[in-house]
Amino acid sequence: MTKRKWHLVLLEVFAICVFLLYISPIVLVVINSAKHSGDIVLNPLGLPSDWGVLFENIKAVVTDRTVHYSSAFISSTIITVGSLITIVLFATMAAWVLVRHKSRFSTLVYFMFVAAMVIPFQVVMYPLVSWFKELGTFLNIPLLRSYPGAIFAYTGFGMSMSVFMFCGFIKGIPYEIEEAATIDGCSKWQVFAYIILPMLKPIIVTVIILNGIWIWNDFLLPLMVLGKGNAIQTLPLAVSNFVGAYTKRWDMILTSTFLAILPMLILFLFAQKHIIKGMTEGAIKS
Repeated sequence: MTKRKWHLVLLEVFAICVFLLYISPIVLVVINSAKHSGDIVLNPLGLPSDWGVLFENIKAVVTDRTVHYSSAFISSTIITVGSLITIVLFATMAAWVLVRHKSRFSTLVYFMFVAAMVIPFQVVMYPLVSWFKELGTFLNIPLLRSYPGAIFAYTGFGMSMSVFMFCGFIKGIPYEIEEAATIDGCSKWQVFAYIILPMLKPIIVTVIILNGIWIWNDFLLPLMVLGKGNAIQTLPLAVSNFVGAYTKRWDMILTSTFLAILPMLILFLFAQKHIIKGMTEGAIKS
């Protein structure tokens, strides 16, 4: 076997090991979702003796009146969809302006977006809550414990990476297309809506998937903005309600976790080719 083939074999073995490492938590969640709590504690790595327990646990999670898992699913959907719409809308417009109107100010704004990508949420979470409280009082709009507040927060934190990705993609779009549309009588808004936005479809799908997975699975920001015990609860907050001070309902915790990751897992499997395409084209064109 040649040296090149050995390198390929080692690379494939490494890829398989990484795959097993990343897939193992999901496998453990699935197999333990089909067990009772006592069986999970006694044998967490073993296969379930009766897969019918999975459907019993799902029914118990959905019908639990103390957690309100169904309403949490609806709340997560509203917050995720609303945040993705605002992120895509504002990030595309901001990136288009920053790329097409080059100046010192636009360059400064662009690097501010890039710099914001490295700021961890833990640094700004307490100032965020305080600022939301004061701004909500000033505007007479409740930003804490409300849908608008959560959507506004996610829009702000998701803008930096989204603008960065959109800028890299827009740089590869020939400016002559926009000039031709302007000569034909299109306004700036028409150029953006009918020319630029349709051409951004691959990168828009990528941004939606990446931000959607983050928003759907996030725990800390909803905890700070919405709080626990509120009528509006996201799925991660609902899952945490199965953990008490003296008891841990492992069957309910793992089953609710399985139900929470299932929509994003399916979405990612169907849209992964768009993610790779969008990120590759954006990297090449930037």
